[in-house]
Order: sequence, then structure tokens, then C-alpha cells
Amino acid sequence: MTIMKYLNHESQGMETKMQGADLLVEMLVGYGVEHIFGVPGDTNVVFYGALEKRRREIHHVMARDERSAGFMADAYGRLTDKPGVFECPAGAGALYSVPPVAESNTSAIPVILLTMDIPLAGEGRGVLSELDCARLFEPISKMSELIKSADKIPEVLRRAFRAACTGTPGAVHLQIPQDILEEEVDPLEVSLHVEEECMTFPAFRTGTSNEKIDALLSELDRAERPLIVAGGGLVRSHAQQSLKALAERANVPVVTTMTGQGSIPADHRLGIGVIGDNGFHPHANLALEEADLVLFIGSKLGSVVTVGFTLPQLTLDKRISHIDIDPVALGNSYENVLAIAGDARMVLDQLLERMPETLDNGGHTPWVDHLNGYRSEFWNNAAQLLEGTDTPLLPERVAHELNAVFATGDLRVNVLSDAGTPTPYMTRFLQTNEDVRLIIPRAYGGLGYAIPAVVGAWYADPDRRPVGLFGDGSLGMSAGELETLTRLRVPAILVLFNNAAFGWIRGLHKLRGTREPISVDFSPPDGKAIGEAFGLRSWRVSSPAELETALAAAIEYDGPCLLDVVVESIADRVPPVYSWLTKRSRDPLSLVPENVPYF
Repeated sequence: MTIMKYLNHESQGMETKMQGADLLVEMLVGYGVEHIFGVPGDTNVVFYGALEKRRREIHHVMARDERSAGFMADAYGRLTDKPGVFECPAGAGALYSVPPVAESNTSAIPVILLTMDIPLAGEGRGVLSELDCARLFEPISKMSELIKSADKIPEVLRRAFRAACTGTPGAVHLQIPQDILEEEVDPLEVSLHVEEECMTFPAFRTGTSNEKIDALLSELDRAERPLIVAGGGLVRSHAQQSLKALAERANVPVVTTMTGQGSIPADHRLGIGVIGDNGFHPHANLALEEADLVLFIGSKLGSVVTVGFTLPQLTLDKRISHIDIDPVALGNSYENVLAIAGDARMVLDQLLERMPETLDNGGHTPWVDHLNGYRSEFWNNAAQLLEGTDTPLLPERVAHELNAVFATGDLRVNVLSDAGTPTPYMTRFLQTNEDVRLIIPRAYGGLGYAIPAVVGAWYADPDRRPVGLFGDGSLGMSAGELETLTRLRVPAILVLFNNAAFGWIRGLHKLRGTREPISVDFSPPDGKAIGEAFGLRSWRVSSPAELETALAAAIEYDGPCLLDVVVESIADRVPPVYSWLTKRSRDPLSLVPENVPYF
């Protein structure tokens, strides 16, 4: 409904003014917001009334916890080109919203949080749940602002979308007092226009100069062992096709960071694997060590990617270049021979436009074949773990069965994994491609992400089946959202890695030599019973045959379901984590995956 239609409709009832809540919803509809995630409370009742008037255009998704609502919005923002929007009531609602806002902002995910706050007139007077929300969110967002009058709502909304979608994407927080939502405004006295460029991200893409492009092409041309590292920023830029085209034309191998997975299909001849510390491929890290030119694209080069800033080791014959939308990130961890500030897709397209057809002429083929030799050796050696029949089930076997079922038929999935047990094994062994996307929130490693995230993923992309992977520690933090899945009929496939512990932390204790860590174990949950209690079709899985059968049944089922998989604890055997293997005096670059005990 446009503003003129609104006025024509309301004029029949002799009403020509709009409340601030109506202005807010009008702007959200104008910016193409179709779904908003949130939790009801005392201070957002007026806002819900405004949403109800526009329910055909914007759908409110009720979560059971504000943190979960934020994770839904985060997943939605990761899988669309639009900001994820969520809302919360005052006080505790704002406090519970801090973790997802911090995660989204640091992960460069465009998210907008609307905090419906106590009346502005009650400021400083001891009103229940009073909290300076604008200051609370300021350190963990791109923008945090208190709206002090209803006629400012359209202006501030435009600024919010502009902040979320331009430059490095991020999270925005708006604090809107209850009396501002109720305040009446003549809509003819404010501008309700939207900025179309900022309805989606990345907005206002920036490129670089031809001189920089030609210099980078020259570096690629003279390199004998060039390597591209694709980071999460490349994924945010939707630059996967441009990267693939560049890699194929220049015959340059590609490795990815954990958040850059999916930049190039895992089975592509030039897609070597995942670098870094957690869930790395040894052949990918070897490629990083042996390359003479490394081009990082859309990566912050943080501690996980660089294994504590030790990889790659700089030598006289190694050169590093870096492309990133954030100039501050350039040269932050390594000295660059060439630093290019710009949007990943735009810069890659510039490279393609100016790249001569004779850039490679097969000169890099021996290098590519060399790395593929490493890769083949690794996967051949990994077969024993992937096809293992041990019980409890190895996490590697779970990844193997997921690969098998995802590869059959026309199934397309978004896999959303929690930090913890699933992370190192899925990062290393799950085969990502155009049909299989893997998302792991990596900024702060908080638990409780996967279950609510499948809701956001479903609304973002209903053509793909959402799959959630999480441990039992995570289940304890987000089990309430199982009701949300059944209420909304989200056809998610949930896989619980059941090992009765905060396994990652238990493993860290063992890594330090503690044989009996305290306060890390809990009673093993009956995941099947929990799932069934919430209305999910559920299976208990304790053997490879049961896993195969349950996965097949889950694929056929068109509603939410849960596989309660009894797996080996990450604290029983050192997982594929570079720094952990090093502490156990094992060679993390060995191409033979092995069972490494803690003691």
C-alpha cells in the first residue's frame, strides 16, 4: 500500500494522520522488508498493531527468545541480498538481543534491530526496564540511534538501511520509544521516499583504478605458483561466479577461509580446500605455504585464517596482495606488495575485463596438478575415517552420510552449523557446491545458533531445505525454538551431535593435560524424546545403518524432523584443528588423517 493509498483509505474514516508506528511500517514495506523476526512485549504492542494493518505485505515471525530472533535475521541476511530485520521489547529484550547483533556486525551481515522502548517521557524517572539501549549497542554495531520524534522516523530508517548495506555491511540498532510510536504525524509533512540503492547490499559498489588492475594482472602473470584465498567478504559480495571465471581463465588455484566456503565448488579442479586452523585441509595449507603469490580477497586475515598469524610464513620468494572493501583491513596482518580497496565482485569483474587471453598459456598447470596430487592423497587417506563403523559414530561418518544424501536427486540445501563439535568436521569433510551451502557464525563462536537460523534460512530461500547441525550444549540454549519450527512448519532437518558434554571446552582442558575436567559434562539428553515432545518427527541414531535409514526418511518427510545422533565426543580424540595437533606434537600438514589421542 503506497502512502497515497493509505491516505485515501483512511480519509474515508475522516482520519488523515499516521502514528509513528505506521510510519515505521510504511518505511519497512517501502524498503521491501517481507519478514520481521521478533518477540512480543509490553512496549511493542503499538508496533504490532501497525504490522497487523499491513500483514499482507510484511510477515511477523514470532520467536521464543530475542537472541533466537536475531539469529533468524542473521541467517536471513546471509542468504539474501536484503538486511535481516528483527525487533524486541524494552529492557531484557534488548539485553538478550546483544549476542546476535554483535555476531552479525563483526561477520559483516546486514541486520537491523528495532528496540521498542519505554516512553521517552519516562526517561530518567525509574520506569520499569529503562535502559540506555542506544549506548548499549553502540560498540557492537555500525550505527545505534535513539529516535526522539515520530517525524524523524523516515529519515532515520533511510540512514539505517544506508549504514547496513553500504561499505562493509553490518548491524544497525534503532531505539524507538513507545510514545514516539504513538505520536501522530501528518504524512504530508514528511518524506516517505526510500533509497532504492540501499534496499539491497552491497550498495554503491566501488572498484579500483586501471593502474591497480594492471599491476595485479602483472603480478599474476609473473607468478609461478599463484594462489587465491577467497574469504567471507567475497561471499557477501556475491562474487562466486566472477571468482570462478577468473580462476579458470588465469588457471589459478583457489583456497577458501571457513566463511569463504562455497566460493568455488569443492570438487572443482581449481578449488583446493579450506585453509586455517579449524577444520582445515592440509593440502590447502600446504598450497598457502608453497605459493609464491597469495591474493587474499574479502578476508580479514584473522587468527583462525592465519593460525595465530603464523601462516603463511613470509619468505623472500613469497608475495601477498589483498583486495577488501575495507581499506583498514588492508595490510593489517601482513605487508602487501599490492593493496586494493574495493568491492570483491567489482574488482574481479575489472580484472576479467582487462585480462589478456594469453595470461597463463598453461604455465600454471604443473602447479595446479601438484596441488591436486596433494588433495587426492588426502581424500584417499581419509576414506577410513569417513567410512568408519565405530560406535559411538565418528563425526566424520556423519559428514560422509550427509555428502551421500545431498549428492542424490535434486536436493538443494542450506546447512547451518553451530560452533563446537560440528565445526571442524563439517568444514573439513562436507562437500560444498552450488547445491550445498554451509554457514557457520565465526565472529564469536556462540552456541544456540543453528536451530533458530534454519527458520531465517527457510524464509530467505524456501527453494532449499534448511539443515541444522548442533551439539547438545547448543540444544540446551535454543530448544524452545523447536516449537517455532513445528508452529511454522519449517521443513528443517536437524542433526543433534549427542555427546553429553561441552565437548570443545572439555577437549581444551584435556589439551592442557587435565584428565578429569570439571563442569563440562552433563546428562545425555534424549534428543528423540525432546523432538517428539515439540512435534518433530525424530529418530535415535547410534550406528551407520541407522544413520543412513534416518537420513533417507528425513529427506522424504516434508516437515521438521530431528536426528538424535550419538557421536564420539570431540574430547575423546583431537579434532582436525591445526593448533591442537601441533600441541600434541603431530604434523598438522600430514596428508594422512589419523586418530590422535590427547594422552
